Amino acid sequence: MRPFTFEAHIPRTIFGSGTLNQLPDEVRRLHAKRVLLVIENTDRQRATADRVSALLGSAAVGTCTDAVMHTPEEITLRALNQVEAANADCLVTVGGGSTIGLGKALSVRTGIPHIAVPTTYAGSEATPILGETVNNLKTTRSDPKILPTTIVYDVDLTLTLPRHLTYTSGINAIAHCVEALYSSQSNPLIESVAVMGIAKLRQALLTLREMPEDMAARGWPLLVLGPQASAWAT
Repeated sequence: MRPFTFEAHIPRTIFGSGTLNQLPDEVRRLHAKRVLLVIENTDRQRATADRVSALLGSAAVGTCTDAVMHTPEEITLRALNQVEAANADCLVTVGGGSTIGLGKALSVRTGIPHIAVPTTYAGSEATPILGETVNNLKTTRSDPKILPTTIVYDVDLTLTLPRHLTYTSGINAIAHCVEALYSSQSNPLIESVAVMGIAKLRQALLTLREMPEDMAARGWPLLVLGPQASAWAT
Protein backbone atom coordinates (compact mmCIF):
# COMPACT_ATOMS: atom_id res chain seq x y z
CA MET A 1 0.00 0.00 0.00
CA ARG A 2 1.39 3.39 -0.99
CA PRO A 3 2.15 5.90 1.80
CA PHE A 4 -0.08 8.96 2.12
CA THR A 5 -0.85 11.94 4.33
CA PHE A 6 -4.50 12.67 5.07
CA GLU A 7 -6.03 15.86 6.45
CA ALA A 8 -9.79 16.34 6.55
CA HIS A 9 -11.78 19.55 6.80
CA ILE A 10 -15.34 18.50 7.62
CA PRO A 11 -17.99 20.88 9.02
CA ARG A 12 -20.18 20.03 11.99
CA THR A 13 -22.83 17.78 10.43
CA ILE A 14 -26.38 17.08 11.62
CA PHE A 15 -28.26 14.34 9.77
CA GLY A 16 -31.70 12.78 10.05
CA SER A 17 -35.42 13.23 9.55
CA GLY A 18 -36.85 16.46 10.96
CA THR A 19 -33.42 17.89 11.80
CA LEU A 20 -34.44 21.31 10.49
CA ASN A 21 -36.14 21.74 13.87
CA GLN A 22 -32.67 21.78 15.46
CA LEU A 23 -31.73 24.93 13.55
CA PRO A 24 -32.59 27.37 16.39
CA ASP A 25 -30.31 25.39 18.72
CA GLU A 26 -27.49 25.57 16.17
CA VAL A 27 -27.93 29.33 15.83
CA ARG A 28 -27.78 29.72 19.62
CA ARG A 29 -24.72 27.47 19.72
CA LEU A 30 -22.97 30.02 17.49
CA HIS A 31 -24.13 32.86 19.78
CA ALA A 32 -25.83 34.43 16.76
CA LYS A 33 -28.70 36.86 17.20
CA ARG A 34 -29.43 38.12 13.68
CA VAL A 35 -29.80 35.55 10.89
CA LEU A 36 -30.03 36.36 7.19
CA LEU A 37 -31.58 33.60 5.07
CA VAL A 38 -30.19 33.03 1.57
CA ILE A 39 -32.28 31.27 -1.08
CA GLU A 40 -33.04 31.15 -4.79
CA ASN A 41 -36.23 32.90 -5.82
CA THR A 42 -38.29 29.73 -6.36
CA ASP A 43 -41.60 28.63 -4.85
CA ARG A 44 -39.99 25.57 -3.27
CA GLN A 45 -37.17 27.48 -1.60
CA ARG A 46 -39.46 30.33 -0.50
CA ALA A 47 -41.73 27.80 1.21
CA THR A 48 -38.79 26.30 3.11
CA ALA A 49 -37.47 29.77 3.95
CA ASP A 50 -40.87 30.68 5.43
CA ARG A 51 -40.64 27.61 7.63
CA VAL A 52 -37.09 28.50 8.69
CA SER A 53 -38.16 32.07 9.51
CA ALA A 54 -40.96 30.73 11.68
CA LEU A 55 -38.53 28.44 13.51
CA LEU A 56 -36.05 31.26 14.14
CA GLY A 57 -38.65 33.83 15.13
CA SER A 58 -37.19 37.26 15.89
CA ALA A 59 -33.68 36.00 15.10
CA ALA A 60 -34.57 35.94 11.37
CA VAL A 61 -33.85 39.47 10.17
CA GLY A 62 -34.29 39.09 6.42
CA THR A 63 -34.16 36.92 3.32
CA CYS A 64 -31.83 37.32 0.36
CA THR A 65 -33.43 35.81 -2.76
CA ASP A 66 -30.63 36.68 -5.20
CA ALA A 67 -28.81 33.32 -5.46
CA VAL A 68 -28.15 32.24 -9.06
CA MET A 69 -25.83 29.81 -10.82
CA HIS A 70 -22.07 30.42 -10.85
CA THR A 71 -22.25 33.11 -8.13
CA PRO A 72 -21.68 36.29 -10.17
CA GLU A 73 -19.59 38.86 -8.29
CA GLU A 74 -22.21 41.58 -8.77
CA ILE A 75 -24.81 39.39 -7.04
CA THR A 76 -22.42 38.77 -4.15
CA LEU A 77 -21.74 42.50 -3.76
CA ARG A 78 -25.45 43.26 -3.75
CA ALA A 79 -26.05 40.55 -1.15
CA LEU A 80 -23.20 41.95 0.95
CA ASN A 81 -25.10 45.22 1.16
CA GLN A 82 -28.08 43.29 2.48
CA VAL A 83 -25.89 41.51 5.07
CA GLU A 84 -24.58 44.86 6.28
CA ALA A 85 -27.99 46.56 6.27
CA ALA A 86 -29.45 43.74 8.37
CA ASN A 87 -26.40 43.73 10.66
CA ALA A 88 -26.48 39.94 10.25
CA ASP A 89 -24.17 37.81 12.36
CA CYS A 90 -25.11 34.45 10.81
CA LEU A 91 -26.11 33.14 7.38
CA VAL A 92 -28.50 30.25 6.77
CA THR A 93 -28.58 28.97 3.19
CA VAL A 94 -31.45 26.76 2.05
CA GLY A 95 -31.23 25.04 -1.32
CA GLY A 96 -28.71 23.63 -3.76
CA GLY A 97 -25.35 24.61 -5.19
CA SER A 98 -26.26 28.16 -6.24
CA THR A 99 -27.64 29.13 -2.85
CA ILE A 100 -24.84 27.51 -0.88
CA GLY A 101 -22.28 29.06 -3.25
CA LEU A 102 -23.59 32.55 -2.47
CA GLY A 103 -23.51 31.72 1.24
CA LYS A 104 -19.87 30.66 0.92
CA ALA A 105 -19.01 33.86 -0.94
CA LEU A 106 -20.64 36.00 1.74
CA SER A 107 -19.21 34.08 4.67
CA VAL A 108 -15.63 34.07 3.42
CA ARG A 109 -15.82 37.83 2.81
CA THR A 110 -17.40 38.74 6.15
CA GLY A 111 -16.18 36.01 8.50
CA ILE A 112 -19.67 35.39 9.86
CA PRO A 113 -20.78 31.76 10.36
CA HIS A 114 -22.68 29.92 7.66
CA ILE A 115 -25.21 27.16 8.32
CA ALA A 116 -26.04 25.24 5.13
CA VAL A 117 -29.34 23.39 4.76
CA PRO A 118 -29.07 21.43 1.48
CA THR A 119 -32.26 20.41 -0.30
CA THR A 120 -30.55 18.64 -3.23
CA TYR A 121 -27.76 16.09 -3.60
CA ALA A 122 -25.29 18.48 -5.26
CA GLY A 123 -22.81 18.25 -2.38
CA SER A 124 -21.23 21.70 -2.65
CA GLU A 125 -21.87 22.25 1.06
CA ALA A 126 -19.18 19.66 1.87
CA THR A 127 -16.40 21.11 -0.28
CA PRO A 128 -13.98 23.96 0.52
CA ILE A 129 -14.38 25.20 -3.06
CA LEU A 130 -15.98 28.44 -4.22
CA GLY A 131 -16.73 29.03 -7.89
CA GLU A 132 -17.52 32.63 -8.84
CA THR A 133 -18.05 34.60 -12.04
CA VAL A 134 -15.95 37.77 -12.26
CA ASN A 135 -16.14 39.91 -15.41
CA ASN A 136 -17.86 37.01 -17.20
CA LEU A 137 -14.99 34.65 -16.33
CA LYS A 138 -15.48 31.63 -14.06
CA THR A 139 -12.94 31.56 -11.22
CA THR A 140 -12.41 28.84 -8.63
CA ARG A 141 -10.59 28.86 -5.32
CA SER A 142 -10.21 26.44 -2.46
CA ASP A 143 -9.74 27.26 1.21
CA PRO A 144 -10.95 25.53 4.40
CA LYS A 145 -12.42 28.91 5.43
CA ILE A 146 -14.93 28.57 2.58
CA LEU A 147 -16.60 25.55 4.20
CA PRO A 148 -19.88 26.17 6.03
CA THR A 149 -19.67 26.18 9.81
CA THR A 150 -22.49 23.64 10.09
CA ILE A 151 -24.46 21.45 7.68
CA VAL A 152 -28.01 20.43 8.54
CA TYR A 153 -29.17 17.49 6.44
CA ASP A 154 -32.92 16.97 6.82
CA VAL A 155 -34.04 14.02 4.70
CA ASP A 156 -37.63 15.32 4.80
CA LEU A 157 -36.65 18.36 2.72
CA THR A 158 -35.81 16.13 -0.26
CA LEU A 159 -39.38 14.79 -0.48
CA THR A 160 -40.43 17.86 -2.48
CA LEU A 161 -37.41 17.62 -4.79
CA PRO A 162 -38.79 17.05 -8.32
CA ARG A 163 -38.03 13.62 -9.72
CA HIS A 164 -35.74 14.90 -12.48
CA LEU A 165 -33.70 16.92 -9.96
CA THR A 166 -33.49 13.91 -7.66
CA TYR A 167 -31.87 11.91 -10.44
CA THR A 168 -29.61 14.63 -11.82
CA SER A 169 -28.28 15.73 -8.43
CA GLY A 170 -27.89 12.07 -7.39
CA ILE A 171 -25.82 11.39 -10.50
CA ASN A 172 -23.82 14.50 -9.65
CA ALA A 173 -23.04 12.94 -6.27
CA ILE A 174 -21.83 9.80 -8.07
CA ALA A 175 -19.65 12.03 -10.24
CA HIS A 176 -18.07 13.44 -7.06
CA CYS A 177 -17.18 9.90 -6.02
CA VAL A 178 -15.63 9.13 -9.40
CA GLU A 179 -13.76 12.44 -9.27
CA ALA A 180 -12.36 11.49 -5.86
CA LEU A 181 -11.06 8.18 -7.24
CA TYR A 182 -9.00 9.94 -9.89
CA SER A 183 -7.87 12.95 -7.88
CA SER A 184 -4.12 13.48 -7.63
CA GLN A 185 -4.66 13.67 -3.86
CA SER A 186 -6.59 10.42 -3.63
CA ASN A 187 -5.47 7.69 -1.25
CA PRO A 188 -6.74 4.25 -0.10
CA LEU A 189 -9.00 5.82 2.54
CA ILE A 190 -10.69 8.16 0.07
CA GLU A 191 -10.93 5.40 -2.53
CA SER A 192 -12.73 3.03 -0.16
CA VAL A 193 -15.29 5.70 0.77
CA ALA A 194 -15.79 6.68 -2.88
CA VAL A 195 -16.33 3.08 -4.03
CA MET A 196 -18.86 2.49 -1.26
CA GLY A 197 -20.51 5.79 -2.15
CA ILE A 198 -20.97 4.81 -5.80
CA ALA A 199 -22.61 1.52 -4.79
CA LYS A 200 -24.93 3.11 -2.21
CA LEU A 201 -25.91 5.99 -4.48
CA ARG A 202 -26.64 3.66 -7.39
CA GLN A 203 -28.90 1.53 -5.22
CA ALA A 204 -30.60 4.60 -3.76
CA LEU A 205 -31.43 6.05 -7.19
CA LEU A 206 -32.77 2.70 -8.43
CA THR A 207 -34.96 2.45 -5.33
CA LEU A 208 -36.24 6.02 -5.70
CA ARG A 209 -37.29 5.30 -9.26
CA GLU A 210 -39.79 2.76 -7.91
CA MET A 211 -40.45 4.22 -4.45
CA PRO A 212 -39.93 8.02 -4.49
CA GLU A 213 -40.79 8.41 -0.79
CA ASP A 214 -38.41 5.74 0.52
CA MET A 215 -36.68 7.64 3.33
CA ALA A 216 -33.66 5.35 3.58
CA ALA A 217 -32.99 5.74 -0.14
CA ARG A 218 -33.40 9.51 0.13
CA GLY A 219 -31.02 9.57 3.06
CA TRP A 220 -28.06 7.84 1.45
CA PRO A 221 -27.24 10.58 -1.08
CA LEU A 222 -27.42 13.15 1.74
CA LEU A 223 -25.21 11.02 3.94
CA VAL A 224 -22.28 12.72 2.27
CA LEU A 225 -20.85 9.66 0.58
CA GLY A 226 -20.39 11.46 -2.71
CA PRO A 227 -19.90 14.97 -1.30
CA GLN A 228 -17.62 13.79 1.51
CA ALA A 229 -15.36 11.87 -0.85
CA SER A 230 -15.16 14.99 -3.00
CA ALA A 231 -14.35 17.14 0.02
CA TRP A 232 -11.60 14.80 1.16
CA ALA A 233 -9.98 14.85 -2.27
CA THR A 234 -9.88 18.62 -2.70
